[in-house]
Amino acid sequence: MRIKTMVIILVTVLLTIILMQNTEPVKFTILFGTFYISKLVALAAFALVAFILGVLVGRPKKVRTLGGGFNDGDYDGDKPDTLSDEDRDYISHP
Repeated sequence: MRIKTMVIILVTVLLTIILMQNTEPVKFTILFGTFYISKLVALAAFALVAFILGVLVGRPKKVRTLGGGFNDGDYDGDKPDTLSDEDRDYISHP
């Protein structure tokens, strides 16, 4: 088993234990309203939001370059022989 898998299992088990031990209702006041919600529901909602934010922040991003990159005129891939005459002379004479 890989370390990443073991950490995921450990975090899941700890989160489950914490959620199951906190089931009593709590009072939430949001703006002008008051709500009574189970701690289990509130903690699960916050854990879900934190997970989604972690996935969004942790995913790889596309690399964007601003100019100074590859120009089509710089590449001579269509020519089979790109040596200059001076290079050919240097190579051919020992």
